[in-house]
Amino acid sequence: MLSLVIAYLGTNILYQGRIHNEIRNILVSNGEKVIEIYHSTESENLVPFLEAFSGTAQTRLQLFNKKGVPLLKDEMEIDKKYIESVIAGETVDNIQAGMKSYPFVGIPFQHGGESYALFLTVEENSVEDEIMNSIHLMYVIILFLGSLLIIIAARFVVIPLIRLTEATKKMAQGDFKIELSTKRKDEIGVLSASFNEMAHELSKLDQMRQEFVANVSHEIQSPLTSISGFSKALKQKNLSEEDRTRYLTIIEEESERLSRLGRNLLRLSHLQHDQHRLNITSFRLDEQLRNVVIGLEPQWSEKDLTLHIQLDPITVEADEDQLKQVWTNLINNSIKFTPVQGAIGVKAEVKNQLITVSIVDNGSGIPEEERKDIFKPFHKIDKSRDSSIKGNGLGLSIVKQIVDLHHGDIEVREGPEGGAKFTVTLPLTNSRA
Repeated sequence: MLSLVIAYLGTNILYQGRIHNEIRNILVSNGEKVIEIYHSTESENLVPFLEAFSGTAQTRLQLFNKKGVPLLKDEMEIDKKYIESVIAGETVDNIQAGMKSYPFVGIPFQHGGESYALFLTVEENSVEDEIMNSIHLMYVIILFLGSLLIIIAARFVVIPLIRLTEATKKMAQGDFKIELSTKRKDEIGVLSASFNEMAHELSKLDQMRQEFVANVSHEIQSPLTSISGFSKALKQKNLSEEDRTRYLTIIEEESERLSRLGRNLLRLSHLQHDQHRLNITSFRLDEQLRNVVIGLEPQWSEKDLTLHIQLDPITVEADEDQLKQVWTNLINNSIKFTPVQGAIGVKAEVKNQLITVSIVDNGSGIPEEERKDIFKPFHKIDKSRDSSIKGNGLGLSIVKQIVDLHHGDIEVREGPEGGAKFTVTLPLTNSRA
């Protein structure tokens, strides 16, 4: 509304300024023509001559002598200071100073050795007045309609923003189950859709956080319960040496389980919060994979597994220790879930400046509906909830974080023989951090 008022006033000022200049030029020109015509006719009847011209071309005339007395019939009231200035030989007007009644121009006029003041003004025109009134009415209508439309448009924009603000306050209080309904396709609609997407993602993150806390509590509580129970059993005096050794072994295993859980949680937190800086070096990836397989020989030999190794000579720039953790976790998982006398394949090759490492087994596999969640912390598929299989569901989450830090990708599919096939894709070089 303020902009419309300013536009209205500015337009008026510009319009009036141009009109005033035009009126002044016309009056001065008409006055000079009257004087020129009078001198060319050499008429001695000055007053009748000017009376005859008054009213022509919509211009009224008035002539004042040096005493300030009007000589024509036209009733034109002129301030004495203007008359004196014109008698003194100046051309004056009241247009630039602001018109209180009507615009006029005063021109000095010499006749018979006497000085006169000839004043000219425009004759009132009802048509022009009507046009000006129409223009002013049009300005008022534009101002009113424009203000009304701006208010409507502002409400159209502000109401969704108010709803968005209220939804943001609810979200700040922990309520993520919010959805803004909108069918708009403009920027407000895009903002609402983005807010809904953000609320959905935050809701998922909050649910993951709750599940994470519950899983951590469960993973900690289970070994603590075992440690507490068997510690109390050790207090029995009539306990046999065999049972005592078995109880101590269980306590030791559960303590190691807690220790692994703590280390993995710290590692995962370290990786997720981008606090880890990669130590980039150049090394032979194929040799690293062979060393990992050799290091896990006790595990796969115990289950009489067959390993098929197919490794191209590959030199990579990456964090050697972190990638070793990736291959150790993936191959160790395959060993865990592959049945006795099963088979595991490890293959590495380079295509289009990308390294592809695949680890495939013929174990129990991973259901398709659970593959998208397999890299979430503490996620375990139903078939893996076997107490005989050690693990806390953090290994694949750590693998995923390390691969992401190397600007790579990891995916899981069904293997050729029904097991699981993990494929890791990495660039040949990584920026040093």
